[in-house]
Amino acid sequence: MSNDSQGSVKGEAAMIQSPSVPASSQGPPLSPSTTSKPPELPDELVQAGWSKCWSRRENRPYYFNRFTNQSLWEVPVLGQHDVISDPLGLNAAPAEGGDGNLGNGQRKRRSSEEQGAGPNSIKRTKVEPTTPISPSTPGVKPWSSATDDKQPPPATPTTPSPAPAPYRPAVIYWDLDVQTNAVIRERPPTNHLPPHPEIELQRAQLVTKLRQHYHELCHQREGIDPPRESFNRWLLERKVIDKGHDPLLPSDCDPVISPSMFREVMNDIPIRLSRIKYKEEARKLLFKYAEAAKKMIDSRNASPESRKVVKWNAEDTMSWLRRDHSASKEDYMDRLEHLRQQCGPHVTAVAKDSVEGICSKIYQLSAEYSRRLRQTHLSLLQDPPTEALELHFENDFACLRFRGEMVKVNRGHFSKLELLYRYSCIDDPRFEKFLSRVWCLLKRYQVMFGSGANEGTGLQGALPVSVFEALHRQFGVSFECFASPLNCYFKQYSSAFPDIDGFFGSRGPFLSFCPVSGSFEANPPFCEELMDAMVTHFEELLDQSSEPLSFIVFVPEWRDPVTPALTRMEGSRFLRHQLSVPAYEHEYRSGSQHICKRDEMYYRAVHGTAVLFLQNDAGFAKWAPTPERLAELTAAYRPSPTRPSSLSSPGPAHIAPGDRDSAPKAADRPQSVVMSPGGHDDNNNNNNSSSPSSSSSSPRDKLATV
Repeated sequence: MSNDSQGSVKGEAAMIQSPSVPASSQGPPLSPSTTSKPPELPDELVQAGWSKCWSRRENRPYYFNRFTNQSLWEVPVLGQHDVISDPLGLNAAPAEGGDGNLGNGQRKRRSSEEQGAGPNSIKRTKVEPTTPISPSTPGVKPWSSATDDKQPPPATPTTPSPAPAPYRPAVIYWDLDVQTNAVIRERPPTNHLPPHPEIELQRAQLVTKLRQHYHELCHQREGIDPPRESFNRWLLERKVIDKGHDPLLPSDCDPVISPSMFREVMNDIPIRLSRIKYKEEARKLLFKYAEAAKKMIDSRNASPESRKVVKWNAEDTMSWLRRDHSASKEDYMDRLEHLRQQCGPHVTAVAKDSVEGICSKIYQLSAEYSRRLRQTHLSLLQDPPTEALELHFENDFACLRFRGEMVKVNRGHFSKLELLYRYSCIDDPRFEKFLSRVWCLLKRYQVMFGSGANEGTGLQGALPVSVFEALHRQFGVSFECFASPLNCYFKQYSSAFPDIDGFFGSRGPFLSFCPVSGSFEANPPFCEELMDAMVTHFEELLDQSSEPLSFIVFVPEWRDPVTPALTRMEGSRFLRHQLSVPAYEHEYRSGSQHICKRDEMYYRAVHGTAVLFLQNDAGFAKWAPTPERLAELTAAYRPSPTRPSSLSSPGPAHIAPGDRDSAPKAADRPQSVVMSPGGHDDNNNNNNSSSPSSSSSSPRDKLATV
């Protein structure tokens, strides 16, 4: 059966009247009998369907819209109720003079709505919230410019105020009207503890504390800063195999030692190798590496052979630096690569136990925090606190505060969350829990990706709207495999946190999502363990289904070294076509799109993107990647010349004082670049010097810094 159980919203739109209907207007509009003809309305209102009528019962005029059946006592403001963007009148306040039988803001329904939609339909009572969640912000103009300068008269106790103008985003980055074609296997219900702001606040504090422990362990044991974003990728990598109860903190993983965290910390030992742009930087970095390797081998319990090899190579390098002052940048780079090859295995051997200790300690702390948090959550359900959230609007942002902790989301995405909640949530028809769940949602993703400037946004990047439109139009795509309520384009998707995202349309983690038919888009976070598990899941689904099934996958085209996930997909028997989009010639939507400025919404990809079509036979027959379809998809991927976009990723990585000038510009792509062996910054991943230590591929972000 179809995974979209919400039904057609457009069908409901035709059956629900606006709540702002005075009692006197429930019949046909009446004309005044004793007064002269009222003055005509402005042409804009007349064209929108408004006319001025007379109420015999109230003995005063009112305004009726023949298109929407809406009635108002006051002069209507064009754009107060827009039947295109707000067909159900969700943002219109109920009139005080309405039908007495329709209490609590419920709308009057036509007789066709009382009849069942069909023998297989599920009748769901629609109860609307008593007040609009997203009122118009003071100072914000209504949607139309025709009557922007006219403010409605103040309301009196006997005169209901007109419905507040719903917020209309300047640009829409989603299409929630698309009905999904996904068909899934029936699965048992999940048993998640309900989200609560008190628990989410404690979880945020514990995750922040765990990040601090990680930072301290790296400093104390290895004398390095934690690799940028490594904690975020550790959370992603752990959740692939975690069987614990907490939605964020890993607590039941095998193996205990995280391959992702171990690889990244080891890559920065003995020092972090930054990208090089000038000769003097290369000379300085070579000296620092030789000095750090020698110091480390002296201070650790190393074998005599290791001490001999590292000391000899380090001293030889320092002697060469003192002797030769005319070397070029390439000479320094070659020498550094040779030193890494000679000293790297010995340095790794002496640091192995210490780095494993860091990984083990962080995991044990996480498991303890998870256990403690679950006990608190269970006790909270028995005696829930009554503290409420505060909502207010500041300029273009909705601000939610709980116990002094405030989260923000722009008003466009706040309206999007309202719609997703209305489509997907059936346990809260009056929106009584909406604000608390929005607060938990925003706090969860804020904590997931850290508090640093632009931290984690690369792991949440999304495809441009034009690409989604082309995918839906040409390949029937209607479902995202890796998204969130904040960055999804369709109203149905898979995401990381079913306990909170499920209220906003999520179908849970994709690795536990089992479709048998449909067309899907997959743009996973660029965590290599997660991408590898994704490929395994794809092939199992395609092999088990004989119905049309298609996955269009977007992954970074990393070739030096190539990622296991990309290699496996290129060799898959389900691969029907592969498309390569060059670096700097396409864009992504920012992972912080719900809080960033509009001119920061898009940014250029600094690496190539591989688009792979994995389809079974029936899926290939229905959604074949023909040249015409591929041409439209490629054209949709080109950056818009009128849209401002940065030539970099969402934000710069942390650069040490000595490496301040090491980041090359977007247009300056040097051929010789030194990075940490796995490359924590991916914009130059194809330009790394090859080395044995580079074979452990990087834990790269979706889009790295330039």
